Amino acid sequence: MKFSNYFSPTLNENPAEAEIISHKLMIRAGLVKQASAGIYSWLPLGLKVLKNIEQIVREEQNKAGAIEILMPTIQSADLWIKSGRYKDYGKEMLRIQDRSGREMLYGPTNEELITDIFQSYVNSYKDLPLNLYHTQWKFRDEVRPRFGVMRGREFLMKDNYSFDLSQEEAKISYDKMFTAYIKTFLRMGLTPISLRADTGPIGGDLSHEFQILAKTGESTLYYDKELETLDPEKIEPEKLQSYYAAVDDIHDEKNYPINQDQLKISKGIEVGHIFYFGTKYSEKLGAYVQDNKGEKRLVHMGSYGIGISRLVGAIIEAFHDDRGIIWPIPVAPFHISLINLMTEDDKCNEVSENLYNNLVKKNIEVLYDDRKFSMGKKLSDNDLIGIPYQIIIGKRDLKENLIEVKDRKTYESQKLNPDQAFNFLINEINSKI
Repeated sequence: MKFSNYFSPTLNENPAEAEIISHKLMIRAGLVKQASAGIYSWLPLGLKVLKNIEQIVREEQNKAGAIEILMPTIQSADLWIKSGRYKDYGKEMLRIQDRSGREMLYGPTNEELITDIFQSYVNSYKDLPLNLYHTQWKFRDEVRPRFGVMRGREFLMKDNYSFDLSQEEAKISYDKMFTAYIKTFLRMGLTPISLRADTGPIGGDLSHEFQILAKTGESTLYYDKELETLDPEKIEPEKLQSYYAAVDDIHDEKNYPINQDQLKISKGIEVGHIFYFGTKYSEKLGAYVQDNKGEKRLVHMGSYGIGISRLVGAIIEAFHDDRGIIWPIPVAPFHISLINLMTEDDKCNEVSENLYNNLVKKNIEVLYDDRKFSMGKKLSDNDLIGIPYQIIIGKRDLKENLIEVKDRKTYESQKLNPDQAFNFLINEINSKI
């Protein structure tokens, strides 16, 4: 993509309404624009990151055996009245009426709707286990929306729901999702910490939340340092769930079950939550199956959520510096910023065009900065938007057949000839995607 043909509005100054780093940088880098309190339009760069995160989540859900569907944003209140949550949910739920006066709501979650789908079509234990997921926009009317996409009112979420014949089988499904979540966050370049959690209004007696480490995180985490060294190919859910991990005031500084030299203290941001809640919803909404003896059995259920739009902000909180965002390669909107410092020079244009075309042929995502702007503006804009690698092409270096390749994370650069730069970047990017 040529920057001159792209829509990526950048700002030099921090917006007055933004309180935290991710909110400031998302607006300055042109990822989002606020439409109203806690509701955002996603601009091209932000949407690309959002879609990249969504795709990683989708791939890991599919690998874990979950099946994708799509449920609506607007739900009938009838099912929520049956489950008992319609009145209990509180003012966060946006309640509306259609033209016929029927009570409707903008879904904050989907336990009721998915249970209704299940009980309409599944009636035999032979169809279990079953795990259905979707990625959909949700709405929760936060009393004070703030921190940009980290605590907005409208947000994109992957939620899925497992159905099993027994508690024992439901725990197997729970552990599969636990494993899938760890792998999902590791693929994004994040360090996930899993903690036992309160089940809250979802219900049930087993729950874990997933926090990712970020220096500017909203929570203080206390945990066994072994949780920082996970191999995605050797995830053992029962073992991980046995490690000590606590958040903020739950941690007792005088009494915790590991040695002091094993304890790590870091800041974190919650990005996912999973629950096993047994027959809470199947009982109220009539989700039964026949077992192998022909007897009716209530199905055991779990629900699992990942905040996809929240992850965009969380990743920025985890990866940024004074210059701007630093995207991990798997979620980055582009892999390379190709910066032509002198668009009025024929040689700079020729080398830039050749590199751009050759990289695109190799399925490398390149943002080619061909804008007729000053060098300083180009360099600061590209640092701000945080694409992992920069190729900087200038007249002086080309006299020696050299171009600059810069790593946005380390800010280290090297001078290479165009062929060397091409081969180096192909190998670097393909090894990290």
